[in-house]
Amino acid sequence: MSDSTQSTESSGCPREFLVSVELYVPAVASFGLRKPVVPRRKADNSKTEETPRSLKEKSSWISVARTPAGAGQWRPATCKLTDEDESCSLNIYVDETILYQTIYIHMLNHFDIRHADSSLFLRKNCMALASAGGQRWGSSANTEPIYFQFEDADTCNTWLVLLRSYSKPEIYGQTFVSRDGGLYRMWRQVELSILQGRNLGNHFKAQLDANASSATLSEGDQRDADPVDLDAFCEIHLNDNICARTTVKKGIGSPDWHENFSFSDLPPFETLEVTVWREKRLLKPMILGSVRIALANFRRSEAVEGWFPVIQAGGVSNSIQVGEIRMKLTVDEEIILPHTSYSGLLTVLRDRNVLEWMSDFERRLHLRTTSYQLMCIAIAKNVLVEHITEYADREVDGTPSSHNTIFRGNTTFTKTMELAMAFYGKAFLESSIGSTIRRICSEKIAIEVDPVRSGKGAKEVERGVDQLIHWSQEVWNQIYAVRGQCPHELRRLFEHVRKLVEKHYHTRDSQDPHNRELPWQSVSAFCFLRFIVPGILNPHLFGLYPGLPSAHIQRSLTLIAKVIQSLANLNPNVQKEEFMRGIKDFLKQNLPAMVDYILVVSTPVPLDPYSPHPVHPAHSHQRLNVVSSLHERSTTMPVLERESIPLLPHVLDIPRHLARITSSVLRSARSPDPKGKSSEGDNQHLSGLCAQCFDLEDQSLARVSQLASVESYPIALQWDAPRITSTVSSAVPPSLTSPSNIVESRKVSRPYTAPSVADHRKASSGNITPSSPAPHDLSSLRRGSVSDIPSSPKVTSSPEERSPRAMNRPRFLRPKSISADSISPLASPAGARSLRSPPEFQDLEASRKRKNVLQGILTKR
Repeated sequence: MSDSTQSTESSGCPREFLVSVELYVPAVASFGLRKPVVPRRKADNSKTEETPRSLKEKSSWISVARTPAGAGQWRPATCKLTDEDESCSLNIYVDETILYQTIYIHMLNHFDIRHADSSLFLRKNCMALASAGGQRWGSSANTEPIYFQFEDADTCNTWLVLLRSYSKPEIYGQTFVSRDGGLYRMWRQVELSILQGRNLGNHFKAQLDANASSATLSEGDQRDADPVDLDAFCEIHLNDNICARTTVKKGIGSPDWHENFSFSDLPPFETLEVTVWREKRLLKPMILGSVRIALANFRRSEAVEGWFPVIQAGGVSNSIQVGEIRMKLTVDEEIILPHTSYSGLLTVLRDRNVLEWMSDFERRLHLRTTSYQLMCIAIAKNVLVEHITEYADREVDGTPSSHNTIFRGNTTFTKTMELAMAFYGKAFLESSIGSTIRRICSEKIAIEVDPVRSGKGAKEVERGVDQLIHWSQEVWNQIYAVRGQCPHELRRLFEHVRKLVEKHYHTRDSQDPHNRELPWQSVSAFCFLRFIVPGILNPHLFGLYPGLPSAHIQRSLTLIAKVIQSLANLNPNVQKEEFMRGIKDFLKQNLPAMVDYILVVSTPVPLDPYSPHPVHPAHSHQRLNVVSSLHERSTTMPVLERESIPLLPHVLDIPRHLARITSSVLRSARSPDPKGKSSEGDNQHLSGLCAQCFDLEDQSLARVSQLASVESYPIALQWDAPRITSTVSSAVPPSLTSPSNIVESRKVSRPYTAPSVADHRKASSGNITPSSPAPHDLSSLRRGSVSDIPSSPKVTSSPEERSPRAMNRPRFLRPKSISADSISPLASPAGARSLRSPPEFQDLEASRKRKNVLQGILTKR
């Protein structure tokens, strides 16, 4: 694949972009194509070992793949994106000149263009592009998503942003708000952890309802069940589209996966289905059963963990449970307002160091998942490195406590450094240890040097030590070889830490050799202790290897990690275990190289944008072309459409991150748990932050109410306004009665730890959900009086007021109405004529803190 993207444009001519990719061609679609040329085997095999190591190691990622039955093949292809102003098409060519598919990008939605999970093909930097029959043309009738693999993550992100800039974001209220291009947009995400299974393969003939779980089976039934020896894996489907799969695990009825998946930028929620497959050698995998979940039943942003029953299809009355799977599920859904709506919140956040906000969020609001959102905002504003170095000046002051902070502490500073290293150094970590770790795992290297564990003689222990030294040297050679690829941001952070230690501990004037090594050890305490070594210990958590390694491989990785960490400590004479003393010579031999490595990664180099191999990827030529094109086209885009395009190079969406922070703060402020409530009255900054979050809640409610209160439009305009139902019973949450959430053909299973339907009904009878007011009393939906929306004073707009691009670009039907998290179906069209509250309700403005009307709209249902 070529690592470059070409752009061509001339006055009056269509804008074009080209890129070379690897294309996945399904078996059905490959019949009409020429077979790929297979290179002949050379007669002289003596040069086989001279093949570049990178080619051998690249296949190690693919060698662990479990290709599904009837799988297709990956072939080189060229993608050509053509923008003709009123339309945009993507032509895919194979064999250089054969047109394989044409995709009409302007007809797609944003959620049709997403990153493909690496577990599908065990390939990184892949993109999935879904399209219906009328949105594509091809030589075959294949309607499966199209999968591309790009040369690197930078190219993949660039093309993701480029394609989305021509597709349609999920914006609501476009037809009657001209200035912002709509009222709001939606964003959804599902985080799923498949942990383990039990009793898989055992058949329990029990009457199972929609909320069935292990509680429906008697203890005697579970105790009498004979364990079944099987190899199992799971496939994950969202809205009946495959999104990911686990690795194959062996186990007598109880396999352990412990694999995490995250799916973002999703379409409106329908169902999540986890299909359990049983795999046998020389036979096709067979379906064991499945877990089908209605995502609308889960509270937003609240993790639900439990045992889910695996049901074997057999009709409503003959359903059979064939085991259980323990899973953890978190469903997120956010209303995203225009960027200007968050100006007050941004002003409050800018008043302090981002690390101070992280500390307050964790200690006072008990929010441990918002640090990433805060960090992304700081990265987008290009102030993260500055804030970390400023905070480090306070932490590292030469005292014994600051010494412990650097080497073994778990403070806000060290946690943020870990987040920054994981964010900026993902590609660096892959280059440093990825290929070698995958070789160890795929070749099933088992190392043991402890005679007590192995129970073997001295010769076997000595052989184990030699094996440990060999693989430790392999890992270290690769780490040292790519030291020059350390990102510029990490170099600046490491340099600042090193200079702080030199300044406060006076290491240059010290006669103690151990004291002179403190600056180097301070760098290795972050680069190795908190980044590279954890990647060796847990490669599955860093995306270096699919699935949890086996016990023998995990032991090998643990021993190698100990050796590398000992080398990073710059002290080869200290070994806690007696059996580890055999690596002393290895440590002494590589000690000078480790010092050189630390100096390189802690010394920033000047950035040369004209270098053929720039250090910083932000100067990529292909990205500059795309950014230039986006900047030119953004002047004709409506506000919400322009803001829905992520920012390069890190694909950041500032309004989305701010919306998630707002929801988290509101959830914490309303938590019934005393530990979850902050003492913001004692903190002026937190008080201002909470006030801004409540104001944003008011704005969100005003926009949702405006959309819900629109009178019936002409048929030509009704496609853009979600359907509103005003006859739903107030005793049942709207999401449970939505036609899109009712699946009659299959049973919907829920864990017994999830909120029950009765809980939803009980909640809906109170004052905290939008289902309690009378259908025609729209004002009672508001926590206080709702102010006018300054950005959308008109209900309709003239053609002159609409942007040229919005008028020229063909528009198609929007997706179905979003869930009750974003719009209340109980609002009558005649319930309100304008956004301003009637006079009799304006006296309620002082009671804004007594109501929780958007608890079910912004945070959960």
